[in-house]
Amino acid sequence: MTDESTSPGPEQGPGGDPENTPRFTDKRRIDPETGEVRTPEEQVLADAQAAVAGAEEEVVLEGLVETQKLAAERLEELQRSNAALYNLEQQYNAYVKRSKAEAGAAHDRGVAAVAEALIPVLDDIELARQHGDLTGPFQSIAEKLEATLTRFGVERYGTVGEPFDPAVHEALMHAHSADVTEPTVQHVLQPGYRTTDRILRAARVAVVDPEA
Repeated sequence: MTDESTSPGPEQGPGGDPENTPRFTDKRRIDPETGEVRTPEEQVLADAQAAVAGAEEEVVLEGLVETQKLAAERLEELQRSNAALYNLEQQYNAYVKRSKAEAGAAHDRGVAAVAEALIPVLDDIELARQHGDLTGPFQSIAEKLEATLTRFGVERYGTVGEPFDPAVHEALMHAHSADVTEPTVQHVLQPGYRTTDRILRAARVAVVDPEA
């Protein structure tokens, strides 16, 4: 690029000759602070400073790009860590729920096993009660045993007059009567025992059906 031009301008040069008036088209030759024409040495210095400034700006831009790239990598690592922590928390919560459910199921199985083993004893207690033989210290012990089983969710069931339900009753005797409108428990031969979620032994009953 030509640094200066000697083409005619509106201002006159030395001697009033407009042909000799210099006009600078390269703005780099004009000092932006003083407005004076730079000497070659000043121009070289200005060009060097501009080159240094450009290099510094390029370095800053490269550093900014690297910083942004590093920040993006750290953000991705943080998101992965958060996801891993979330998965770990979900696994732990599932483990706690599963452990509680298994502990509850084991407790229920233990209660059911003990109650089933005690059913013959409970039958003897009920027979003694029906015959008026449940008296004295034996009555106190029997009542404590029954209360303890009740506290653990073991329930005695089966009463005369309740509707017959094959899911919870076992019919040992069967008859017909005009006094009922549906299959009904007429006698309880042996009471049933159950917990909240299972039948330990179905109530053994005599059933009466309506007349055909």
